[in-house]
Amino acid sequence: MLDIKFIRENPKKVKEGCQKKQVKVDIDKLLKLDGVHRKLLQDIEALRAQKNKASGKIAQAKGKEKIKLINEMKEVDAKTDHLEPKLKKVEEEFGKLILQVPNLPLDEVPVGKDESENKVVRQVGDKPKFDFKPKDYMEIAEKLDLIDTKRAAKVAGSRFGYIKNEATLLEFALIQFAFNILTKEGFIPVVPPVMLNEKAMRAMGYLERGSEEVYQTKQDGLYLVGTSEQSVGTMHMEEVFKESDLPRRYAAFSTCFRREAGSYGKDTKGILRVHQFDKVEMFSFTKPQDSTNEHQFLLSTQEKIVQALKLPYQVVQMCTGDLGDPAANKIDIECWMPGQGTYRETHSTSNCTDFQARRLNIRYKSTDGLNYTHTLNGTAVAIGRLLIAIIENYQQKDGSVKIPEALKPYLGGLKVIKVGA
Repeated sequence: MLDIKFIRENPKKVKEGCQKKQVKVDIDKLLKLDGVHRKLLQDIEALRAQKNKASGKIAQAKGKEKIKLINEMKEVDAKTDHLEPKLKKVEEEFGKLILQVPNLPLDEVPVGKDESENKVVRQVGDKPKFDFKPKDYMEIAEKLDLIDTKRAAKVAGSRFGYIKNEATLLEFALIQFAFNILTKEGFIPVVPPVMLNEKAMRAMGYLERGSEEVYQTKQDGLYLVGTSEQSVGTMHMEEVFKESDLPRRYAAFSTCFRREAGSYGKDTKGILRVHQFDKVEMFSFTKPQDSTNEHQFLLSTQEKIVQALKLPYQVVQMCTGDLGDPAANKIDIECWMPGQGTYRETHSTSNCTDFQARRLNIRYKSTDGLNYTHTLNGTAVAIGRLLIAIIENYQQKDGSVKIPEALKPYLGGLKVIKVGA
């Protein structure tokens, strides 16, 4: 949520930021409601002050003077009773509208309408060279009995999969590998809830736009998380950090759920775009002046993980139209998929500045008083997508898949996945 004072003082900048994000919000109406809200509050407070002042006089007054004062206070009460419902209505309308305002993109974010205008910042690593035509991961995985989407479709529908055999071991190896790196960097390991109440989910900024992607258990009033960012960010809701507590970094493992409502007909085969997936997510609370450097730190940590796995990749700067509501800046890592002949997203990291912290009322105490923290998130390991990248980049001519050196210590001597192994 943006500070209403900032919106009052910078309406043009806010309108431009919304336009850059391809978001339509009536800022003029918001400011008009804000004016009405302030005027009503002022009037009601003046009436209450008048009543408080008169209360002392009534206690001392007698006879006709006392009756006169009591009648005047009845008129004050009537005026207050008339204004309070108006105030409540304006507050509700104002509250809904201000939640529609997205976080503004940082100045360095390139302006663009959608993902087609994202910018490749750099490419890292050599693409593997094969003396055979590389296969798609599903062709390899099905022959090695690693992934079964046909049986998953039978029991759960499309966009689900069974992860099996050595692929299951690879998943847990990736999790352990990631946590070993992250805990050395000071991240606190956590397994958070995968369900949130509406207050918490809304505060993270994913329901005003994007609610169609979220699974909801209506009977219980709970939402399934699409990323553990949502349950870790809300962990400190309504809390105050000490300045010395920051940065506070978490590494969270969870199963995540997404409806993929906006991807009809897109990546329908395999496990690239699914409704359920496992992930290790990084989340940071920082002081405002530190969030830009923290964003680069999260990106460098992601690159450390991908480089250790020796996967070629490219770093992509998201344009304004591809940021989503909470993010002020967002950077993706896309790993090379030789079987598909293209780069595909495996990691993402976002700086959400104080947008989520304001909605969650998460602050820190410093010498100049209470200030809102900044929040940042970043994928450490998206299990399914890294399994895909490993299978395609480490495939061999005979259909087997080598194990990356970085993962061998977690796999009890397993060096290659092959039929009948």
